[in-house]
Amino acid sequence: MRYDDRRAAGLLLAEGLGELHGQDVVVLGLPRGGVPVAAEVARRLGAPLDVLVVRKLGVPEQPEWGFGAIGEHGVRVLNRNVIGEAGLDSAEQEAVEAVERAELERRVRSYRRGREALPVAGRTAVVVDDGLATGATAEAACRVVRGQGAARVVLAVPVGPDHSVARLRQVADEVVCPQTHEVLGSVGAWYREFAQVSDAEVTTLLAQAARSMPDSPTAAAPPNREVLIPAAGAQLGARLVVPEGAATAVAFAHGSGSGRHSPRNRYVATALNRAGLATLLLDLLTDDEAQDRHNVFDILLLARRLHAASVWLHRETGLPVAYFGASTGAAAALEAAALTGSEIRSVVSRGGRPDLATPAALTRLRAPTLLIVGSRDTQVLSLNRLAADRMHCEHRIAVVPGATHLFEEPGTLTTVAELARDWFTTHLDRPTARTPRRSA
Repeated sequence: MRYDDRRAAGLLLAEGLGELHGQDVVVLGLPRGGVPVAAEVARRLGAPLDVLVVRKLGVPEQPEWGFGAIGEHGVRVLNRNVIGEAGLDSAEQEAVEAVERAELERRVRSYRRGREALPVAGRTAVVVDDGLATGATAEAACRVVRGQGAARVVLAVPVGPDHSVARLRQVADEVVCPQTHEVLGSVGAWYREFAQVSDAEVTTLLAQAARSMPDSPTAAAPPNREVLIPAAGAQLGARLVVPEGAATAVAFAHGSGSGRHSPRNRYVATALNRAGLATLLLDLLTDDEAQDRHNVFDILLLARRLHAASVWLHRETGLPVAYFGASTGAAAALEAAALTGSEIRSVVSRGGRPDLATPAALTRLRAPTLLIVGSRDTQVLSLNRLAADRMHCEHRIAVVPGATHLFEEPGTLTTVAELARDWFTTHLDRPTARTPRRSA
């Protein structure tokens, strides 16, 4: 069956996506040809439409061999296997990314004309193109929106080869493709009308969609506020979100200097905001400090800064404070929560290193603590169990099946967010010494 045009293809795709109608969905068209298809999908689902600009990072001299992809807001997805096989050093990777980043930003400016990108964190992202050839661009797009914190990634294409569709089912949570063929040929052969889509048509479709969605769910989202927090000799960049009626504020501790930009932290924070919790995404190190790896493992420095930030957060919002720690930031969260007089409500660690906290802090800790670890992150799981053995507070180890250290596998980050949300909302009262509780 051949489609009359891209609009007809979009109408058929929308039928296969009907279960998403009324859910928190954002439809993302791949420029240029995927945007007219996506526009029809968005219209039928009553969902907002945006453009998804991605650039593949190709190995020098072999640009079709991708070692990663980039998206907006600094999102970068790398294939370590290809990097190792191609023997790429960091300078070569950075040179390729600089060129592709400049082109990505040029295209974004051209398509959006000053409009902000629609947030995908915590939402279902439907990635739409007009067809698959090799599937490389679609794969890059799915990985990028996953990196931006999408709760679920659905790839929707009118036509594609069997082998590409099968491979992409390992990348997206769901692939909707009404027509698959063993031998596809060109995508255009499956359309009666397949004229080239212009940049002007893309910008027009995006503008029309924006005007038709005055009540987009993003309008009700609590505002982000960028702040600077004085803490232990530095001015720390942070992003504060306080939903109306929030009962607790959660400060995020990340060992690197880019905690507030981490797509995984932003995804979890968005899920907590939806549950009525305030969040402070925090950089515990300045950009210059983060260049020195010793600072990333200076747990006491990170803990002092986190404590200072939590004092500021309580004073600013009037809310009790809890901690969410990742990597070495988890050890800092435990150290800070164990300080004398600390009234931290609870602590959650994601793929953290609680073993790097001092034994005295682990023993003194009274805040209920949840340690979330991937089942395939075996070394870190063992270290978490060793740290848990020293704790006398209420604590639990939650093992996420199939997850590796970064929780990149489909659905695993959603599980992390749900576990954290439930832990924080269950422990809203002042922490007290409790009977230890553990499970693995």
